[in-house]
Amino acid sequence: MEDYTQEQCDCEKKDKKMKNLVSISILLFGLFVGSIFVDVAQLVQGSGFSQKNLSETDIFEAYGKTWVAYNEPAVPVMVITDENCEKCDVTEAVVWLRRVLPTVSVNKVSFDSEEGKNVIEKSEVKTLPAFIFSEQVTKTDFYTQAAMLFAQKDKDYVLNTQELGLPAGRYLNTPEVKEENATFGNKDANLKVIVFSDYQCPYCNAFYKSFRGVMKEYQDKALFVYKHLPLEIHPQAEPAALSAECAKEQGKFWEYSDKLYQSQNEWGATKNTAKFKEYARALGLNTTDFNKCLDDKKYLDQITVEKNEATEFGIGGTPAIFVGDQFESGAIEAAQLKEMIEGQLNK
Repeated sequence: MEDYTQEQCDCEKKDKKMKNLVSISILLFGLFVGSIFVDVAQLVQGSGFSQKNLSETDIFEAYGKTWVAYNEPAVPVMVITDENCEKCDVTEAVVWLRRVLPTVSVNKVSFDSEEGKNVIEKSEVKTLPAFIFSEQVTKTDFYTQAAMLFAQKDKDYVLNTQELGLPAGRYLNTPEVKEENATFGNKDANLKVIVFSDYQCPYCNAFYKSFRGVMKEYQDKALFVYKHLPLEIHPQAEPAALSAECAKEQGKFWEYSDKLYQSQNEWGATKNTAKFKEYARALGLNTTDFNKCLDDKKYLDQITVEKNEATEFGIGGTPAIFVGDQFESGAIEAAQLKEMIEGQLNK
């Protein structure tokens, strides 16, 4: 009888323990099902958070992060860059980008990787870093307000970083040296020093003095190239460029350019071409040919081509200087220009 009673007691304890476990399981399951963001349907589907509850909130925290709701789509952007290029650092640019486009998803790709090379060729990338957006960007408010900053390449959209004031960190190629360009130095040299300049620009005037001296010092080691970029804010810059090309026709481009920069304030205050013709006569040019060349704007197409070329390379100001694959803007000193040249020659 005593043994029977002990056995019965043990059974009752096991039964009670089982009931408690079942109750706890039901309770935990109920709490799980009734949680704010997860429901049974989502659990079964493997899709995570409850769509119903997510649609009713603008912000929530999970997994140590704060999640904010946006009405715009996720926008993948590929950033092509060179980790060895200090000027190509995109840290600040990405911070800014996420402020104006919070749903952006950044994927950094090295320019010399297989993927990077394919994108560079496909999207005609000329500078680093480059921001290549998916077509989802067209569905955002940012694109609606700034569509002019993008160039469509197939289904991708390339951001014009220069228009945003983000200077190029590195150029993947440099402007082409053409037969019609004004040059000085060794035509067979591997090193090309190319400047885009505006005769009426005071900064170009300051740089030109350094440029001419360095040209003569390195004429055996490099080819120096002058390209025109007359800015709209300088009304006499284009006639000045035309007159320099007319002087080049008679073999006096550099002498005439010297005179233009030396007399910048004089002719810059005029509204016609009289001074340009006067300078041609003073330099001993055939004035009949020169005046006709200038009056007919003979080299306007060439100057337009060079202006467009500058735009393709994201250049909007002068002077703009390429020394090999290095780029600088502004009136740099002769010492800096020589240092850039030496660096390229010693590669």
